[in-house]
Amino acid sequence: MSKPVSRISISLPPDLLDELDHMVSHRGYGSRSHAITEMIHYQLAEHSRAMGNEVMAGTLTLLYNRAKRGLQGKLADLQYQYVAEVISSLHVHLTEDHMLEVLLVQGPANQLQSIAHQMISLSGVITGHLQLLRAAIPPLHNPDEPIP
Repeated sequence: MSKPVSRISISLPPDLLDELDHMVSHRGYGSRSHAITEMIHYQLAEHSRAMGNEVMAGTLTLLYNRAKRGLQGKLADLQYQYVAEVISSLHVHLTEDHMLEVLLVQGPANQLQSIAHQMISLSGVITGHLQLLRAAIPPLHNPDEPIP
């Protein structure tokens, strides 16, 4: 017996929908819904894993429209606000308007996730991804200290 499902509606730009359809076909999914369901399961698992207090190191990769007024300043302000967690950054001009920025971060996983959400949710950020690993660089945080 199948579990009941709920229907949702999403809006996608045509080029993103084309990429989704290509991936669905290439990977042999039965439908867009099947592919999107798998992506959501993956993201929910990642979310659960990353929300702990364990000190981790990783990267936050952002693709954004540098022509969006005020966006670069907001990103710089957030990096300064979290200077203890943002170890370094590298940005590359991909096109006239598109910038790729990679931040090296370290700190409690839930704090890093919060920082990533703040940056990724800014208007003008096209996409972003936080990848965390067990701390592999000398720790800057004591895991026993409370998070401010």
